[in-house]
Amino acid sequence: MFGRRRIEYKNDSQLRTMVRAGVVTSRALDAAVAAAVPGATTAQLDAAFREVLAANGATSNFLGYHGYPATVCVSVNDEVVHGIPGERVLKVGDILSIDGGAIVDGFNGDSARTVIVGEPTPEDQRLSEVTRDAMWHGIAAMATGTHVGDIGAAIEDRVRELAGEKFGILEDYVGHGIGSQMHMAPDVLNYRTAQRGAALKPGMCLAIEPMLVTGGIETTVLEDDWTVVTNDGGRACQWEHSVARHKGGIWVLTAEDGGASALEPLGVTPVPVP
Repeated sequence: MFGRRRIEYKNDSQLRTMVRAGVVTSRALDAAVAAAVPGATTAQLDAAFREVLAANGATSNFLGYHGYPATVCVSVNDEVVHGIPGERVLKVGDILSIDGGAIVDGFNGDSARTVIVGEPTPEDQRLSEVTRDAMWHGIAAMATGTHVGDIGAAIEDRVRELAGEKFGILEDYVGHGIGSQMHMAPDVLNYRTAQRGAALKPGMCLAIEPMLVTGGIETTVLEDDWTVVTNDGGRACQWEHSVARHKGGIWVLTAEDGGASALEPLGVTPVPVP
């Protein structure tokens, strides 16, 4: 037991602050997604996100994190995660994941969305839809399950139900706890294992973020020491929300409706933080 990372359980006041951080994160992602048009540079997406943070008195939890040089990660096509924004120009057909977060009064939000620029191919559209749907099934499992491992099991089960073995589920990059730091215990796997993981308890906040690829799950980090790409050139996709479990239920912190529109069809009604 010595050396085991402790899980941070938030009280209602801290959870309310995390709701604020989550809403700012969501609105900043709205701006970055709107900027993802043909001819735009990935740096322009970063600027759009940054402007919303500044307008809301929030700061970026990505900028400067272990030396990371930007406000968001923009990962394009075969880039899985941690793509650094720059002068790359977006083209019709690009699939990109935009991942970012906000700090408000010492607490963090973290969320990611996938965008397809212009007209998507059927396979890219399906990749994004399956990843997003699997994320929501994982979030629903946070409401109904007993252990963190139930989330990964629900994600993998949904991916296999919708797509069989067509898409790979990354194993080297997973979700995490979130709160007074961006990355905290526990790890939140996106696949089924024999380990049940930590018990799901009130005050626990988790970033649930499945990452799927169209080919093999082997990846490489590029020379910039950040950008992760698929070894076989397969396309990649990421969706992520930060979610709180409290005494009354769950609330998706990075969705302005708490996740109601996606969760209620799954039999889960989000409950606002008291």
